[in-house]
Amino acid sequence: MAQRALKLGTRRSALARAQSAAVARQLEQRYPDLSVQLVGIDTRGDRILDQPLSSVEGKEFFTAEIDAALLRGAIDFTVHSFKDLSLERSTHLMLAAVPDRAPPHDVALFAPDVPQRLAEGHELLVGSSSPRRASFVPQFLQQVLPQPAGGARVRLVELRGNVDSRLRRLREPRGAPRQLDGVVLAFAGLARLHADASARELIDPLLAGLPRMLLPLSECPPAPAQGALAVECRREDASTAALLAALDDARTRRAVQAERALLAERGGGCQQRFGAVLSELPGLGALLYSREAREGAGEPVLQPTQLRWTPPAPLPALLPPVRAWDGSRAAAPALVARPEGLAQARERLPQARAVFVAHRRALPPETQSGIRAGTPLWVPGVQTWRALAQRGLWVEGCAEGLGFASLAPLLAEPWLGLPAPAQWLVLTHAQALAGWPAGSAVATYAHAGPEAAAAGPSADAGPADAGPPADATHVYWASSAQFERWAARLGAGTLHACGPGKTYEHIRRAGVQNLWQFPQAAQWREWVRG
Repeated sequence: MAQRALKLGTRRSALARAQSAAVARQLEQRYPDLSVQLVGIDTRGDRILDQPLSSVEGKEFFTAEIDAALLRGAIDFTVHSFKDLSLERSTHLMLAAVPDRAPPHDVALFAPDVPQRLAEGHELLVGSSSPRRASFVPQFLQQVLPQPAGGARVRLVELRGNVDSRLRRLREPRGAPRQLDGVVLAFAGLARLHADASARELIDPLLAGLPRMLLPLSECPPAPAQGALAVECRREDASTAALLAALDDARTRRAVQAERALLAERGGGCQQRFGAVLSELPGLGALLYSREAREGAGEPVLQPTQLRWTPPAPLPALLPPVRAWDGSRAAAPALVARPEGLAQARERLPQARAVFVAHRRALPPETQSGIRAGTPLWVPGVQTWRALAQRGLWVEGCAEGLGFASLAPLLAEPWLGLPAPAQWLVLTHAQALAGWPAGSAVATYAHAGPEAAAAGPSADAGPADAGPPADATHVYWASSAQFERWAARLGAGTLHACGPGKTYEHIRRAGVQNLWQFPQAAQWREWVRG
């Protein structure tokens, strides 16, 4: 059989060529009689580097020239970063495939000396050309960077150029005109550059040793369709469309359609101070985060993040009377320090390749000095992140309240260079040890109760709580310790609920069948209120 050849039009940047080459390889592996040739094309967005795109008239900055080549038949198909496409595409073009998405997060990367500059109280200059990032990122970083007295100060400045040129700004000598303290980039772009052999030689030396923070989707939702690719061909080219269709990922296509629909409601355009991202998690359903900064009298006013949750199956109907008990609003339990666990933590922290602190109380201030500078430190959610930042610790990322297991695809990205989850050191409480791989977790404290009575004096005593009434019909457990302490008093018909992660796994292992996961306690409250 004669070999078929296709021409793939792409921008000339290292990132555009890397992601186009990856699609070409997938096609050639799927169709051995097919060869794909990359055709580099210059675009207006690549030529205009001295001003933000939000101030440039027109649209399709990165696609117009490539679209024209496709429509006149000079190339057969194109691969675009989906977020770069306008909402109104030519009717002569067809979205033939949306491949599996890379992580959609933004990531902040910092110059090597930034931890020291923070300790000295300097303001940080962070580069980005995105109005969305300019609205979301400074406020978040000011809350989670290791804070000197008075808090971190962050100012965003305009930044254009390819990924490598942006990263070089972090390597400029201190005081040089082009020197920056930080840049905000798309995680997906770094992942795709690292995955490409030739681009990896360019990008890895620039990334080496840079402090980083992965920005939570719930606080800094990315541009709609960020991390996704759009593979287009001419609508009339049925044979090429059929080949490309094999690359389509239905879940990614659903997600970007939902995100771009929200963008369309706001008029579209890269000038929007708006982010949206949809994630589908096994057993939990679809989480659609969105956030925007609305125009005010002066500076744009940043709105709270909105969450639309679609559970994997309809929630059961509420049958009155409903007697609900919310463990997330229960008084904090008394805590008991575990001297043997604290000793283990002090011994193991200096050798740890990566650390997950399951709660701020699992890492007492007198223990944290054992963490080596540069050791990746992750936490369950933003609240713990802020608490540790106030103690001077550099946190790299969080699970956004969705459990450590939800991080697995992200932590497995090769460019991060992180160990396998089973090789992390986990600091947690005694009642949660069974949920972690043997040897990976250390319990530095316990929740007070019968099982903790002999463990020693209280480390963080809180008021006692009576727990749920025996006739409760709906109960939300905030921790596995709550469940262990009070579940036995409840009837067989009680409907149990909790957030995702170790608490859910613990209750499921206990044999509870009428158990439901909710992203947050807020969604459970909405449900029980009817």
